[in-house]
Amino acid sequence: MADPGLLGPQRRALILDLVKRSGAVRVADLVEQLGVSDMTIRRDLDALARAGEVEKIYGGAVASGARAEEPGFEAKTHLASGAKAALADAAAALVEPGSVVAVSAGTTAYAVASRLLQIRGLTVVTNSLPVADLLRDNAADPAGTGPTLLLTGGTPTPSAALVGPLADQAIRSLYVDLLIIGAHGVSERAGLTTPNLAEAQTNRALIAAARRVVAVADHSKWGVVGLSAFAALTEIDCFVTDDGLDAPARAVLEESVGRLIVAGSPSDRPDPAG
Repeated sequence: MADPGLLGPQRRALILDLVKRSGAVRVADLVEQLGVSDMTIRRDLDALARAGEVEKIYGGAVASGARAEEPGFEAKTHLASGAKAALADAAAALVEPGSVVAVSAGTTAYAVASRLLQIRGLTVVTNSLPVADLLRDNAADPAGTGPTLLLTGGTPTPSAALVGPLADQAIRSLYVDLLIIGAHGVSERAGLTTPNLAEAQTNRALIAAARRVVAVADHSKWGVVGLSAFAALTEIDCFVTDDGLDAPARAVLEESVGRLIVAGSPSDRPDPAG
């Protein structure tokens, strides 16, 4: 373990050396190796990214110019699981019984979908195969309280999202009350992003079909920029995150989105009326 008393420039030099030698680093590994906080490591990676030394990806960074591959659904399921649970509870509280809800692909949106099983009279539109499986299994409920499911169709991505012209065409014919959408990365300049160009297009179709858009992303997504942007922050009616998000990022979101909900914060409880 490195000396936790290292100055910032010394610590960043060590991180850069690790990136150059291995091609990539994970935040969790750096926290353990350098003996500092998660937030300190993320600030170091932000500084290195601004200098063009590295490129931030979900959960870490890669050497500048390296292409970040899209993680699979299973690979992302256990990342930030505690934060995802808090986000899911807060986002589900925004869903009204009897409404039409769209749920995008991704593990955070999946966590929200698992909370929708207890809300009566929902119609759920999704392009996520795991979400569809979850809701389909619940449709066998003898009480008949499970949501009605509409699956878009399309071509599956590594993250189990159905995308492409078939999915886009199906979504364009629909109108939904509320969209729950996740993101690979979120930043002030790029907005919400994904590594997959086709998924970005399908996400845009979902946003266009929705009366209200609720984005769900834990603090580790902040500052990460994927290959393709699909929404500006100003297009988001409500952004749900966790209390690990730092104050500068919160300030940006409060200025940009319609409403910011920090899950676990007693001063910002979800309001179903929006």
